[in-house]
Amino acid sequence: MNDSRFVIFLVDDDPGVLKALSRILDTKGYEVRAFSSSAEFLAQHDPSIPGCAIFDVSMPELDGIQLQAALKAGGVERPVIFITGVGDIPVSVQAMKAGAIDFLTKPVKSQQLLAAIALAAEKEAQALEVRGELASVNDRISKLTPREREVLTHVIAGRLNKQIAADLGTVEKTIKLHRGRMMRKMGVRTVADLVRIAQRGGIKPSRTRV
Repeated sequence: MNDSRFVIFLVDDDPGVLKALSRILDTKGYEVRAFSSSAEFLAQHDPSIPGCAIFDVSMPELDGIQLQAALKAGGVERPVIFITGVGDIPVSVQAMKAGAIDFLTKPVKSQQLLAAIALAAEKEAQALEVRGELASVNDRISKLTPREREVLTHVIAGRLNKQIAADLGTVEKTIKLHRGRMMRKMGVRTVADLVRIAQRGGIKPSRTRV
């Protein structure tokens, strides 16, 4: 059974293709949102919805390759499957280098299309997991006080409590308190886990004094 939250955004200026592919995907339980132009798609596309996109390569105004580039320029990393009526190898290579899931020629065989969508769904699930983990890390970091965040940068630099205390002009007991609270808020027990999470959150170790 297909996840109803996984939406397929289909863009093709040929009404017949839109209808045929929508019918195939609908019978397989997918939710399809069809658009007859790149402009219509960009105006209505919701990047927060999990799913993949199927773009026709040859379209007026923005073609499929340009449409994918427009998504990336807007910070949207959506899996894309390209379809074309012409077996254009150079375009195919360009599409795959741009990160396309697959490049299919018309008339599109349903088995190939469904296989490409399955791969797109897998990649989208992985991307969602990564984004979810990053959001969780950023949420934990946001709960730290300025002092706790400062202590964090020293801890991931491998410094001892007494060294951190000397650097920050306080006593070791105070650093222990800040460190304990920081570790609890970050949801870790070991420095190794803290280093891993800090890296994901883009936090760099403080520069140690020579």
